[in-house]
Amino acid sequence: MDDELHDRYSGKPPIVVEGLTNRFGDFAVHDDLSMEVREGEILGVVGGSGTGKSVLMRSIIGLQTPSEGKISVFGRTITGIDPDQDLGVRCRWGVMFQGGALFSTLTVGENVEVPLKQFYPDIDAGLRREIARYKVLLSGLPEDAINKFPSELSGGMKKRAGLARALALDPELLFLDEPTAGLDPIGAAAFDSLTKELKETLGLTVFLITHDLDTLYEICDRVAVLADKQVVAVGTIPELIETGHPWIQEYFGGPRGRAAHAAHERSNG
Repeated sequence: MDDELHDRYSGKPPIVVEGLTNRFGDFAVHDDLSMEVREGEILGVVGGSGTGKSVLMRSIIGLQTPSEGKISVFGRTITGIDPDQDLGVRCRWGVMFQGGALFSTLTVGENVEVPLKQFYPDIDAGLRREIARYKVLLSGLPEDAINKFPSELSGGMKKRAGLARALALDPELLFLDEPTAGLDPIGAAAFDSLTKELKETLGLTVFLITHDLDTLYEICDRVAVLADKQVVAVGTIPELIETGHPWIQEYFGGPRGRAAHAAHERSNG
């Protein structure tokens, strides 16, 4: 793989989506959706049920073939490309799916090794194991978790194991799908802090799907709102509220939104 692919990308936005349409039969989840993700930001992605947040992420990482539109990652068009091709781009992102999506018959360490085996099959087994150990620790898990199976982990530990696997290839771009769903408030806050710390120390760009208002207030640089089959607004939370969009007003102005805002004000006051 040439050196150019390993240089950190700068200049253009890492993700550019233009005119994206996703149809399932006669039903369009997205219709002419466009958005950009800036380098080095944590972008929160929100929307009501059925607005296609996960479908959008799957489209960007090549697991969903759009009906129309163009998606570019690190300046390279990925729409219409075989998932087994263009590994120079795909090895530069990591994905944490909902619930971790771990392979149940593999240990945590073996799960983390999966992308290493896929993209760098010539790495020595001992080195691969050491990389997995480091990623497990980086995700906030105890070292002995590397030998445990997913069935032996709590829900929060499964999420961290999924994060460790997402970090296996030292990605520049990290996709997180509902990372705090199902966690208690303390566990969710700890995961938020870890996400922000990783973003800052590793220089990550983070695409974060969430419905957690505390997460949006505490760690997201901007928020993209999916509604009406499009991204109807992108900006800071105060900027979004100024748009006057009905769903945005209801979401951030409702009881939970007000509580999250008050908690954020207290923690930063």
